Amino acid sequence: MNSQESQQPSITEVAADWAVRLHAGGLDVQEHAALQRWIDSDSRHAAELEFAQQTWAALGELQLDAPVHRQRPPPAGVAPRRAQRRRTWRVAASVALLLVVAGVGWLQGPQALLQMQADYLTAKGEVRMVRLIDGSTVELDSSSAIRLDFDGEQRRISLLAGSAIFDVAPMAGQETRPFVVQSAGGQTRALGTRFVVGREADDQAWVGVLQHSVAVTQQDRAQTTVLHEGQAARYRAQDGVSGLPDFDLARATSWRRGVLVFDRQPLAKVVEELNRYRPGRVVLSNADLANREVSAVFRLDMLDQALGTLTEELQVRRFDLAGVSLIY
Repeated sequence: MNSQESQQPSITEVAADWAVRLHAGGLDVQEHAALQRWIDSDSRHAAELEFAQQTWAALGELQLDAPVHRQRPPPAGVAPRRAQRRRTWRVAASVALLLVVAGVGWLQGPQALLQMQADYLTAKGEVRMVRLIDGSTVELDSSSAIRLDFDGEQRRISLLAGSAIFDVAPMAGQETRPFVVQSAGGQTRALGTRFVVGREADDQAWVGVLQHSVAVTQQDRAQTTVLHEGQAARYRAQDGVSGLPDFDLARATSWRRGVLVFDRQPLAKVVEELNRYRPGRVVLSNADLANREVSAVFRLDMLDQALGTLTEELQVRRFDLAGVSLIY
């Protein structure tokens, strides 16, 4: 449902990881080169890394060796160095987690901006139906927001965040204005009854048709793509509109039925979705875990239990602290 780019760790998480690795005893030549490439790739990275290192320093001698489960003494024959590596990893994981927590406050700015811009928005885990003045309805997914811009020419809605299903009152009688949804630099014009739009990034969104058809146009491109019932497409600034022939609309809108459905999805994507629907934040410790495949159906009202089931089934560990869960 979301783009591959949106599955990547946040800048704060990556900065926390580099801070832990730098503190742990130095980097080899390849790691130094990788760190420099990451710093050079975005003007924000250097400041994020500096903040992460300062946070580490401020922790001082704080004792973080507090596991979820009591740690047993290493069995006979286990080298002390190996046991020390395990202890070091636990401390590093805990500190990385604290660094993520320290960065959570930075996320409140965009949420405050949404509250000022939106006419309707939903919190994490909330699904809401809105009836508009023209008789149309909008079903807002979790963590979603819309702004109404109706005027004499159009019934225009801006999808500011998340995803929403639009059930459109037709142009009939005195209602002659087209119904248009704008989001992420593109627009979707209703040619029929019901469709869904999901905003994935500032310049990217996807559209799926549940009934009849829609016309999709990417900003600054003259070409318009018509999608019919059951079809889906994604648009982004550099690519225009591209079809998604294998897109599963039923799964992408499963939140309407109170569930999240995953079919052989990478754990990174599963975690990304859980973070949209449950309070707090789940963080993965490494790329190997992120690529593990998951097939599951989770109830929206039981996502805490779902997280526990997920870690048990994957035979991984979880560390919870201040609303953040580290899976490692």
